[in-house]
Amino acid sequence: MENKDRNLYRLDELSGYKIASNYSDVRGWKIVDADNRTIGKIDNLWVNKDMKRVVYLDVNVDKALIEDSKNEVHDAIAGDNGREFIYKDGDSHIIIPIGSVSINKDTKIVMANSIGYNTFRKTNRYNQHDNFDRNYERRVMKSYYPEDQSRFESESDDDSFYNRREFDSH
Repeated sequence: MENKDRNLYRLDELSGYKIASNYSDVRGWKIVDADNRTIGKIDNLWVNKDMKRVVYLDVNVDKALIEDSKNEVHDAIAGDNGREFIYKDGDSHIIIPIGSVSINKDTKIVMANSIGYNTFRKTNRYNQHDNFDRNYERRVMKSYYPEDQSRFESESDDDSFYNRREFDSH
């Protein structure tokens, strides 16, 4: 993502930003799918600075999930211009829209409500040291919600992309 057009930031990049008192800071918490299978740990939160809200969880994917997907062919990873690729060291993060999860404050576990383990296994990962672009966001959303692919085709690159139920926090 080019800096001049950048609207998403990791929470820890934004001085003066903090999580509202009525929300849990889920960084470091485990995330599981609806069948309670481990997806990984939440590493950070992606904030839309213009909208002043969290839109994605940044998940460091569990090694077992990465091992399960090693021999599969994936679409191109973010930033690879549509070519086939081999995951490189550090390509171990995925994004999950904030509205796609439930947060259990008692157990400190986040559950992906309708996205299964196999979908996470096949979802394109990215390197946490890189930013991703809107094309990566669209590919991820299409992998999570294949029945709604046309909804993510919109050429809109502005903040209206986040005006969907998948980005509504609870």
